[in-house]
Amino acid sequence: MAYKDKGHLAIEDRGSVLVVRVDGGPHQEFGLDIAQQLEKLVTRADRDANVRAVVFTGAHPERFVSHAAVRWLQEGGASSPTVGRRGAAAVVRMAKHVDRSRLLTAVLRRTPMRGALQLERLHSTFLRMNRSGVLFVAALNGSALGLGAEFAWACDLRVMADGDFFIGQPEILLGIIPGGGGTQRLTRLIGTHRSLAAILEGKPFTPAEALANGAVDTVVSQDKVVAQAVELAEHFGKRSKGTVEAAKRAVYFGGSLSLEEGLHVERAEFFARVMSKESQELMQDYMETTDATGELPLYTPGTYARSLASGSAPIRRPTHGR
Repeated sequence: MAYKDKGHLAIEDRGSVLVVRVDGGPHQEFGLDIAQQLEKLVTRADRDANVRAVVFTGAHPERFVSHAAVRWLQEGGASSPTVGRRGAAAVVRMAKHVDRSRLLTAVLRRTPMRGALQLERLHSTFLRMNRSGVLFVAALNGSALGLGAEFAWACDLRVMADGDFFIGQPEILLGIIPGGGGTQRLTRLIGTHRSLAAILEGKPFTPAEALANGAVDTVVSQDKVVAQAVELAEHFGKRSKGTVEAAKRAVYFGGSLSLEEGLHVERAEFFARVMSKESQELMQDYMETTDATGELPLYTPGTYARSLASGSAPIRRPTHGR
């Protein structure tokens, strides 16, 4: 039986937050159809100034995303000749250039290059999420394995349901390794040794283990997962979209470089923001408030807490001295 697309993203617009229910069919699998819809969703969220956050959750009552559609992966591998590491490296490098240029893509997708192009596009979508000024939150209403876990790792925050659920990378049990970013993002979340041990064994984390290891940010009862994720999305979504983007790029991409190279990324993002109209207005307001009150706003009792809640400081302009 050939692989057929059957997944769908149901998008609920809640103003500054989009709540997206991932429907992966009867088995709640992540396939090419969901990958393509996810790409369009990220583009929409990036371009809409009013969208500050996206919350993903599963349509299945006990699964966030089961894992990748195995038939999709198997057919992609079967359509290509067996190659070694060097050959595979050449194929994926070529796929990156082809995808960027968008030249001959329609033709190449009917060749063994098809699978490499699909994987390149998925990685590109996840990386765009990491570069975006939009906050992405995974509301894990149930279990997630393989690409389901990697999808959650690609988000900025993860809220997981407590109960008889699990999250992890079982690929080694099928004779493969994680291909959706698990070897890289899980490692950055929990550390090299813990990540390697988990990937080599293929055993997933329970919600408590995932929380203790840093693989998820919080664990709540299943009935509160989406509400908690939306609350986090609304809270962080109050921050400047441009500044969120700068911070994410500096952390995600600068943080994996050498210290010197990472500091270069930070400087570039910092100077781009410090010269922006929005940041100039906020800093000017901060200075004027200091002049008017005789105290630094973040050291004025109660102001820091209010600023955290509102997303900027100070939250009240002085009533005199203007």
